[in-house]
Amino acid sequence: MSASVQTGESHTGPTESSRQSLLATAYAVLLPLFILCALAYYAISTHTRANSDSQQLAATDARISKVGGIEIRDANRPLVGGQVVYEAQCAACHASGVAGAPTFGDASAWTARIDTGFDALVKSALEGKGAMAPQGGGNFSDLEIARAVAYMTHAAGASFAEPDPESGEGESSTPAP
Repeated sequence: MSASVQTGESHTGPTESSRQSLLATAYAVLLPLFILCALAYYAISTHTRANSDSQQLAATDARISKVGGIEIRDANRPLVGGQVVYEAQCAACHASGVAGAPTFGDASAWTARIDTGFDALVKSALEGKGAMAPQGGGNFSDLEIARAVAYMTHAAGASFAEPDPESGEGESSTPAP
């Protein structure tokens, strides 16, 4: 009885086939080679990058530019009339009486204000009063704001003359009868 019992065989891992070896070697050589070629192509290509020198200079100029600026307007431009200034600047509040503003053309709302005189009304418009922000120093000159005051008060029954550039900002300080 000679039964051969095979004991003590050493167990080894799965054997690698030659096909697996060949693929591993190919990937180990070709993958780094492909990556190097792609990097070389990117480095020598002529396409415009997102952060080119001109864009970097423009971004730097924008970051270091002055915050404020000066706008120089034409001093010889033609002055606009009171109606134009009213429609552009004053109508937003005075057309509907927003925030207690006297409504355009409402004589009862304007009477007490008209009695203070034209100069006081112009001063209130230029410096602001109550909820009304100062109108001086904006898109219109002080003379044009005075013309708008004359236009609004005329619609409420006053007879203030629209100021002329030669005569100053309205010489009459009391309403005409």
